[in-house]
Amino acid sequence: MLKKSIAQILVGIDSNSVLSGARKIKTRIITEINKQGISDQVQVIETGSIGPINEGVVIGIYPSGEIYANMTEDVIEEFIRERFIKGRPYKKLLLSKKLSTGVDTTTYDSRKTQHYGRIVLENCGKINPEDIEEYIGADGYEALGTALEEKTPEGIIKTVKDSGLVGRGGAGFPTGLKWSFAKAAKESPKYIICNADEGEPGTFKDRLIMEGDPHKVLEGMAICGYAIGANTAYIYIRGEYQLSIQRLTKAIKDAEKLGLLGKNIFGTDFNFNVKIKIGAGSYVCGEETALLNSMEGLRGEPRLKPPFPAESGFLSKPTNVNNVETFANIAPIILNGSEWFKKVGTESTPGTKVYTILGHIKRPGLIEVPMGITLREIIYDYAGGMSSGKFKMAQIGGTAGDIFSSKLLDVPLEYQELQKLGHNLGSGAILIMNETVSIANFLTCCMKFFVHESCGKCSVCRIGTRQMYEAFKRLEKKEAYFDELETIKELAGELKLTAFCPLGQSVASPVLSALKYFGKELVQGVNPDKKHEPVTRENMNRGFKPLVYGNK
Repeated sequence: MLKKSIAQILVGIDSNSVLSGARKIKTRIITEINKQGISDQVQVIETGSIGPINEGVVIGIYPSGEIYANMTEDVIEEFIRERFIKGRPYKKLLLSKKLSTGVDTTTYDSRKTQHYGRIVLENCGKINPEDIEEYIGADGYEALGTALEEKTPEGIIKTVKDSGLVGRGGAGFPTGLKWSFAKAAKESPKYIICNADEGEPGTFKDRLIMEGDPHKVLEGMAICGYAIGANTAYIYIRGEYQLSIQRLTKAIKDAEKLGLLGKNIFGTDFNFNVKIKIGAGSYVCGEETALLNSMEGLRGEPRLKPPFPAESGFLSKPTNVNNVETFANIAPIILNGSEWFKKVGTESTPGTKVYTILGHIKRPGLIEVPMGITLREIIYDYAGGMSSGKFKMAQIGGTAGDIFSSKLLDVPLEYQELQKLGHNLGSGAILIMNETVSIANFLTCCMKFFVHESCGKCSVCRIGTRQMYEAFKRLEKKEAYFDELETIKELAGELKLTAFCPLGQSVASPVLSALKYFGKELVQGVNPDKKHEPVTRENMNRGFKPLVYGNK
């Protein structure tokens, strides 16, 4: 792990902090340490995200555990003197007294997982993600070695099945079962694809995982390759994720140099190569079959299923697709066993979940919490409470996620419990809003996004998203037709049932949940006296756009 010295200053380098000048801060800290003559006592290390966002440049001190935020160049001299010469915390910028562990509720680690340690984010904010030796020092690639030398492919799949791990991309499909389908496929070669597209607005937890611990993702992919009989893998990543791409590229090269990727891994006959495929940023390419089309150089549109990718995927060969967070869970499960994994979370959905929490909260950031935690706990234990006003609603899972009212504050956030209520957990973003947010305005913004991102393959999505966008604009202006809400509900139902792909179907999620919990507010935008205009050539020529459904 970290090299021995009296203290380490961990500078959080991620896409957010770089824009705030994190690398300049790192250089300035090194200069000041040398100036003070304590370079033999203090080591400066570049690491991934420490957790907080919108807090400028964040640094951590190891092993004492303090977290300092909003670090600027003009305070560094004073900070070094106070913290390392006088030996006391620099209270002006002290965000937390605990780094990664402890019961202090101002930390960004989970209170309920501390006994077992974090799983996915275990190394994030602790090691240098660009130094493979630090990853190896933190038991990195030990799980891969164990898998190749001590386990059979069937045994690995059984362990993953027994762990209860389900996909962390939003659908929640059992990971071990998915692997078994690809394993059973007869055709070859087989492929593995890591879905790192992450196009859901507000969701960037996969980016921070890749920036903070790229080798854990690669190790999980290699174990999957051995389990299903695949020797080639791709990471499909959006082009905006430049730092993730840089760190993954370096991680792949470093692993190949040490024989941890490439040919004859750990002296066995297992070969495994990982390549990076950069996407152009289309939202629909987060859907696995649209992703496959994009990889093959085709238009990014979803394919008809069946056949499923496990049977006929990339280049019409058996393909297993999992997202970043799912792969990051694999090495810990293989290393510690399925029973260890099931000690955290719920019986039906074991393990942890990584979230990005945003909105009207005091502490936005990246957290890893047990499956089954409640929204109330996330807001008041991890996010520090509301930054202003009173809680009104939260959107769970990005723009395509359900909207929760205060009635759902104490519902466990896990797949089975939410499905009982007709909701989904989604991708891993939680947007928390106070009473100043208009539900009509918020849904107008959501529909505008879907109009822009609809691939256009099916008319119900291409036309339906546009019609809902126009309807919510009317509701926002309190100029909606007398039957607007009934029309919206009908249209959302049609999208849910008949849209070609899951992303088109999920457009209904925020709409139907908003109608369920905030119908009284939405009805205020209805003008009971406003009737539909007749569809005539005259009003069509002047730009009249009739609704697809409900014209009366």
